[in-house]
Amino acid sequence: MEPPPLQSEQRRPRQTLASSGSVATVDEIQGSVSPCHRADDDSKDVETSGDSIPYLPEDIWRHIHFLMPMDAAAHAACLSHAFLSSWRSTVRSLQLDCCIFHPMLELGPLRSLTRLTLRVVHITGEELECLLSNSLALEHLDLNDCKELTFLKIPSVLLQLSYLSVIGCWDLQVIQSKGSSLSSLTLIGEVSKLSLGETSQMKFLSMRCENVVCYARANLPSIVPNLETLELGSWAEVNTPMLPTKFLNLKHLAIHLNGETFSPSYDYFSMVSFLDASPSLETWWLDVSLEDMKHESIFGGSSHLRQLPERHHDCLKNFEVIGFSSAKGLVELTCCIVKSAVSLKQLTLDTLYGGGRCFGGNDSDRCGKICCSVSKAMLEEAFRGVAAIRKYIEYEVPPTARLIVLEPCPSCHTSTDYGM
Repeated sequence: MEPPPLQSEQRRPRQTLASSGSVATVDEIQGSVSPCHRADDDSKDVETSGDSIPYLPEDIWRHIHFLMPMDAAAHAACLSHAFLSSWRSTVRSLQLDCCIFHPMLELGPLRSLTRLTLRVVHITGEELECLLSNSLALEHLDLNDCKELTFLKIPSVLLQLSYLSVIGCWDLQVIQSKGSSLSSLTLIGEVSKLSLGETSQMKFLSMRCENVVCYARANLPSIVPNLETLELGSWAEVNTPMLPTKFLNLKHLAIHLNGETFSPSYDYFSMVSFLDASPSLETWWLDVSLEDMKHESIFGGSSHLRQLPERHHDCLKNFEVIGFSSAKGLVELTCCIVKSAVSLKQLTLDTLYGGGRCFGGNDSDRCGKICCSVSKAMLEEAFRGVAAIRKYIEYEVPPTARLIVLEPCPSCHTSTDYGM
């Protein structure tokens, strides 16, 4: 007998769903949910036939197990061979929230577990490694805010594991994967050592931490040689180095540098290293939005623009900058890309990250719409960014490419309002 289908996606506390599409979740478990030793007295097993407990087919017992709360299901697996077999084989998706989890060898193999999610779970690296070693069918692993994890080791026996997400595990220092099927990795947090072993299948990588842009350029070409999509987020950076190594298969690049404490000494132009290293790059999305731009302005010093040696980039079709400003390095980077990318189809420069523009309504006397409020400093810099585009970039855009400039609302804000 198959368990009834899941009727709603709404998550409920202390529920367990076990079937071909099973899900098991725990919101709060104060103690350990690890299985204890099974009773030695076989007469206590629930499969024992007798006057009080009738004989039932295995699928009936599995259905009963399916209806139990998570902690009761785990304890039943401790006491019964039938329930232990059920525990190991009807569970396919397991999610544990806000609990202590100490899996032991008695848990045995979870033969059908394909998805494991641990959120705010107290579990050590050794315990997690033991659990993973007994989950040979695992495909998806999601770890969020597991504070006791100092290392994560992915055993080589996990041949099906393709997705790994590690977010907010701030004490985690080492991630080591020996699996060959990992194709997607999301990492938010500081990790001192990243060892991915055989990573020929790695196609997507998202990383957010300090100095990650420099780290990615210096280390990732050799670690993930077949990477196709790279997302990087950083709140502090050192300049990106020019290196001979290449991202030969990288097609999509997104870089977020939008921390308010971002150093004005950072040279945006140094990111041209990614253009030089990525001959297959097709799209590049760059977020450099700041409340207060403190970098050297193109209008504040030398107007000479740095360039790469004459070379063509044959694949880049779309380049977009969010928070475009008059920062000299950013203007130089954009000009270099426009001149090098012979296949460029669209260049989008957003000077205000969506702010300072009307989005509807009828409360404004000037344009009949409501204009998003932004600081005076941001508006002043936005107008300087527009001026830099007109002076240094616009005439370099080839006729085959479309230039989109998103500037302050012309009805609500004009450059003369800010003395420009």
